[in-house]
Amino acid sequence: MLARGGGAVAALDLTLYEVANAVAKQYRQPDQAQRIVRAILRTCGDDLVRIDRGLGEEITEVVSEYGLTAYDAAYVAAARQNGWQLVSLDLRDLVSKGLAVTPDAAVYP
Repeated sequence: MLARGGGAVAALDLTLYEVANAVAKQYRQPDQAQRIVRAILRTCGDDLVRIDRGLGEEITEVVSEYGLTAYDAAYVAAARQNGWQLVSLDLRDLVSKGLAVTPDAAVYP
């Protein structure tokens, strides 16, 4: 999730796939996955970011610069492109490199 000014949040459409993979497939909790996906869609509204040409190019640059997976780089690139704060629990790849903050460290007005 990406924190925006005013406490609003946005997400990549990729987030919906990640929830389905992690919660529905790995943890075998499809009902919970559906609830999370609905909550993301409700919370983000029109701020569900889709990957376009510009974001795709930025993703490639972030992959090269930080050695991240394209998935992680997509979140970093979306945050950069929109001036948003990336919030993540990925301590190893995102938080430790200063690319994201933990939810506890996120500042909400």
